[in-house]
Amino acid sequence: MRIFGIILAGGAGRRMGADKALMPLGGRPLVQWVADSFGPQVEDLALSANGDPQRFAFMGLPVLPDSQVQGPLSGVLAGLHWAAARGATALATVPCDGPFVPPDLVPRLCLAAEGGHPALAQSGDDLLPTYGLWPIASLPALEGFLTSGVAARLRDFARLQGGTWASFPAGSFANANTPQDLAALAARLAQGT
Repeated sequence: MRIFGIILAGGAGRRMGADKALMPLGGRPLVQWVADSFGPQVEDLALSANGDPQRFAFMGLPVLPDSQVQGPLSGVLAGLHWAAARGATALATVPCDGPFVPPDLVPRLCLAAEGGHPALAQSGDDLLPTYGLWPIASLPALEGFLTSGVAARLRDFARLQGGTWASFPAGSFANANTPQDLAALAARLAQGT
């Protein structure tokens, strides 16, 4: 299985009030934390982001814009096209605001996706659909889903494709949606936990 990865950084960052991917945490942008922990788990890595791609030049990764802006699924679509053109069999996705990607994310998603279906992460009672594994074979169905006019939600599309949930221990994921979340993550780093 050839698994490529994409960091979903296409959101507007309204709750953060700025480009979340570039917010500093421990002296590095959030997106760099994500790439450092997620990148070793995939064969190749790209960013899904709209706007000026040069703001991510320091990453040295391909920056894929959405062809149609309909939330994270648009980033998944761009990533599937990119990965399919390079011979991948599946695409793993993570959000740009989750700096501490579990080191076993992709293996757990692969186990849950047996049978060629999408798999999304669940930690305790929390559903985390931006952490997912999407078979390249789902590309035509996703294109149809995004043009159908229904609300484009990751979990809805995954469900239609027979998707499953990969279970992670409670507290496995942390994200920075707001300045308060970012401050909490910074405090966690300072404490070494």
